[in-house]
Amino acid sequence: MARADLLLNLVRAGARGDQAQFQKTVEAMAADEQAKKHGILADRLVAQLQGNNGRQRPLAPVPGHPLSSPLVAEVIAKRRIEDLILPPEAEQAVRELVEEQCRADLLRSFGLEPRNRVLLAGPPGNGKTSLAEAIADALNAPFLVVRYEAVIGSYLGETAQRISQVFDYARSRQCVLFFDEFDAVGKERGDIHETGEIKRVVSSLLLQVDALPSYVVVVTASNHPELLDRAVWRRFQIRLGLPAPSQGQIEEWFRRFEKRTGHALGLSPHSLAQSLKDLSFAEIEDFGTDVLRRIALSQPDTDTKKIAGQCLDQWRKRFAL
Repeated sequence: MARADLLLNLVRAGARGDQAQFQKTVEAMAADEQAKKHGILADRLVAQLQGNNGRQRPLAPVPGHPLSSPLVAEVIAKRRIEDLILPPEAEQAVRELVEEQCRADLLRSFGLEPRNRVLLAGPPGNGKTSLAEAIADALNAPFLVVRYEAVIGSYLGETAQRISQVFDYARSRQCVLFFDEFDAVGKERGDIHETGEIKRVVSSLLLQVDALPSYVVVVTASNHPELLDRAVWRRFQIRLGLPAPSQGQIEEWFRRFEKRTGHALGLSPHSLAQSLKDLSFAEIEDFGTDVLRRIALSQPDTDTKKIAGQCLDQWRKRFAL
């Protein structure tokens, strides 16, 4: 049976004559039934919506559903879990999440739902966005990134309304919904310096997260987790810290880099890691890209070791300023 919130939305849309909301609600109901493996009912809902006299059509993608929304950006996931260097506990938790989502039918046969809410915390540049993208890749699901410039409004109640629209759009299909800089909308409501508007936004956000179907995976990331409301923390079943890389992790990154690119840098991963030990993963990747640019431009007389040494000197000077 369809969820209570969707039935209420359907009645509300019908009473108001809101055709667009009515269509979105039926599409969401169809996606919800499809996720429960009620394929015949899901197809009949879509067919009835089209006035198709019950002839069945595939649900995915839902016919008539907008391919995009101004509130989110659909990004092609290019990262894989195998590409990332993660703390062991983080990698295990993510792989368990993917397994639960892929075997949701088995869980539901035991009256259980897969986990679908992930909170990532840590300093910038250490893989939060990459990990969210890798989860979408592992699930073969669309990766939807919330666009704060479109969501956050200047009028009373506008932001909360748009957040509701984001969740309405996401729940119409299986996807990974990503909130970067989550503290922008999930701030502590007890902060005396915040206005009543942010409190309304957080309350609306918590209601939307609670009502999210388990086939939509919401991943949030924050560089300042201490700013998040305490109730926000409780909503997330998986909470992971992604710290700055250790020297050993940087060494592993350079070993993979040489294998992936086919370029031996002439400097040991150990010495490179010692010289760049205070950098984030994003900065290490920028360093590697700098080396590749110089290698490409120095063809055919390429001295890879010399190029790597020159780039290393430049990066040392950059961070000595």
